[in-house]
Amino acid sequence: MTLIKSISGIRGTIGGNVGDNLTPVDAVKFASAYGTFLKQNSNKEKLTVVIGRDARISGPMIHNLVQNTLVGLGINVIDLGLSTTPTVEIAVPLENADGGIILTASHNPKQWNALKLLNAKGEFLNGDDGAKILEIAEAEAFLFSDVDSLGEVTENDAYMDIHIDEVLNLPLVDAEAVAKRKFKVVVDGVNSSGGIIIPKLLKQMGVEVVELYCEPNGQFPHNPEPLKEHLGDICKLVVEEKADFGIVVDPDVDRLAFISNDGEMFGEEYTLVACADYVLGKTKGNTVSNMSSSRALRDITEKHGGKYQASAVGEVNVVTLMKESNAIIGGEGNGGIIYPESHYGRDSLVGVALFLTHLASLDVTVAALRASYPQYYMSKNKIELTPQIDVDAILKTMTEKYKNEDILTIDGVKIDFPTEWVHLRKSNTEPIIRIYTEAPTQKEADILAERFVSEIKTIAGI
Repeated sequence: MTLIKSISGIRGTIGGNVGDNLTPVDAVKFASAYGTFLKQNSNKEKLTVVIGRDARISGPMIHNLVQNTLVGLGINVIDLGLSTTPTVEIAVPLENADGGIILTASHNPKQWNALKLLNAKGEFLNGDDGAKILEIAEAEAFLFSDVDSLGEVTENDAYMDIHIDEVLNLPLVDAEAVAKRKFKVVVDGVNSSGGIIIPKLLKQMGVEVVELYCEPNGQFPHNPEPLKEHLGDICKLVVEEKADFGIVVDPDVDRLAFISNDGEMFGEEYTLVACADYVLGKTKGNTVSNMSSSRALRDITEKHGGKYQASAVGEVNVVTLMKESNAIIGGEGNGGIIYPESHYGRDSLVGVALFLTHLASLDVTVAALRASYPQYYMSKNKIELTPQIDVDAILKTMTEKYKNEDILTIDGVKIDFPTEWVHLRKSNTEPIIRIYTEAPTQKEADILAERFVSEIKTIAGI
């Protein structure tokens, strides 16, 4: 059981000991720290925070604890109830709120939950602000309000529809063109909020929807990380239904993966590539993704005359570099699309709408579209950490060993070889070392990954 504190938020497993897991005490403690941080950085008499959650089983419990903690601090709450991460991000500025909290552990299994913390722009807090909140939590420097100054709760369940309308109103989204193509799409909502909002968006774009695991009961039917090894059911159903493609989202709907019409993975790395290809074809500009993302985005960006840059892993790092470089689209290779025309946050709805519009303008199958892009293959591996493993020492050793290669060390160690690369880093959200590789063939990527897993284990003595 684990409790992880990072710029990605406070994330942990439900149950167990206080301080070691995301217990009710820890949920209250970190909600108190966040609320206190907002109050310390505002001159307003009354603050407002937007809250939403995914459908995981522990959601209502954590939701009630966090919400009432903010009320106890004298902060008003706008409660979206069952929602998505990008929906909450959109709601914060629309409500002129001072911050937002999404209660979700994203792609983690059902025993996990988390507090994802937003600023007044509806964007994730930066590292400095996150560190201040952790300091407040550690000191337990909370001052709660008296009975006449408690916050109030306002429920608003309209934001999923507002979010859909916002996406459909984007200039590069053409619902009419999509409707004319009469697409048939299978949706795997992993029994969370994506099972509500994605089919609703598709139907408003004139798409025939086949629903798979779209009941938002929090009983994830498979590992909720949208990777090939977890998606056998939808791959099979796309073929059986003779669908044009399939859509898979994670529990909080900020990661997006497609299944091609032949039942094969489009590749979560290529979600961003396809959407960027469409956007760059309509609007000239630059792109950003993180260091663990495919070279294919760089190739597509340069084809359209733009400049590509890589950031450290983490949405806040991608967003920071996107703003600095005036990127018109970016994201993460895990299927996260960030389109500033909408907002600075990963958003599966935006990705779905852009992809459908792109596909509607082409007379090709999804499999053929995938084949038209630069062909790279990735292998994503991880090694479970123990207290005995000194990750920093391992990364330092690897840096020294490969010092004659093209190395980037802004986030772990990325080693660029002429035709392939490997990225080694400690995860922000799980107690693991991630080993990502990419090469011109899957076999080459797998072999490179096996080599580095072996090297790390040898260095670590495991």
